[in-house]
Amino acid sequence: MTGGGVRAVVRRLRGRTGIEVKSSDQIEAMRAAGAVVARTLRLLEGHARAGVSTGELDELAEQSIRDAGAVPSFKGYHGFPASICSSVNEQVVHGIPSREQVLVDGDLLSLDCGAILEGWHGDAAVTVHIGTVAQADSLLSSACRAALEAGIAAARPDGRLTDISHAVESAALAAAAVHGTSYGIVADYGGHGIGTAMHMDPFLPNVGRPGRGLRLVPGITLAIEPMLTAGSDKTEELGDGWTVVTVDGSRAAHWEHSVAVTDDGPLVLTVE
Repeated sequence: MTGGGVRAVVRRLRGRTGIEVKSSDQIEAMRAAGAVVARTLRLLEGHARAGVSTGELDELAEQSIRDAGAVPSFKGYHGFPASICSSVNEQVVHGIPSREQVLVDGDLLSLDCGAILEGWHGDAAVTVHIGTVAQADSLLSSACRAALEAGIAAARPDGRLTDISHAVESAALAAAAVHGTSYGIVADYGGHGIGTAMHMDPFLPNVGRPGRGLRLVPGITLAIEPMLTAGSDKTEELGDGWTVVTVDGSRAAHWEHSVAVTDDGPLVLTVE
């Protein structure tokens, strides 16, 4: 889930929670929470197909998380009613799952999942192809994933927070150039610190000049999560107070991992 959930939450959280620097044992505890998230997302990817509703996927996710002895991070978070965010096509982030929203061939589905295990949070997102998607949609998702990987690679000791932002932005622009198109890089939402709470300082933008902001030291943990659109970067929030969509109706992709800065470089926490 992107930094702060909704913009008002982002504003409330900034400057309030402080920066957590984790010990190696605490990072291992976060890896355990992250593994729950990774397993759940893999389960959902296997079930996400035409004819399945996003509400069904949400029920599967909650069962998977609770069967692992964890608790869904999202459910009840500032009133969010589900265990995952399921964002389809022009929905960028924070889509609310529903039994009435049935997936069809060609949909582009972003699944965002969080879990709390023994007080520690994991948070990750993937974009899934439903059946056969348009090539442009496939390229959009791969560009977003490449931007995530570039951001992860920049989460290194003695770097600065916006080194990650710059890496995400640069990779997205490079992919657009290779694909012969342009992508909107959503700037109103972004990554965040994560640990004993899902959303913590610092807010991590997906665009920016390098060399600014928080100095990265071993033990800092961040959720890195680029969001790209096939058109304008402008978004709006629907009347449900959560779902964020592209203003121009263009499709969107969202990829995320929780990552620890370590002496040996970045360590992805949301893997099995």
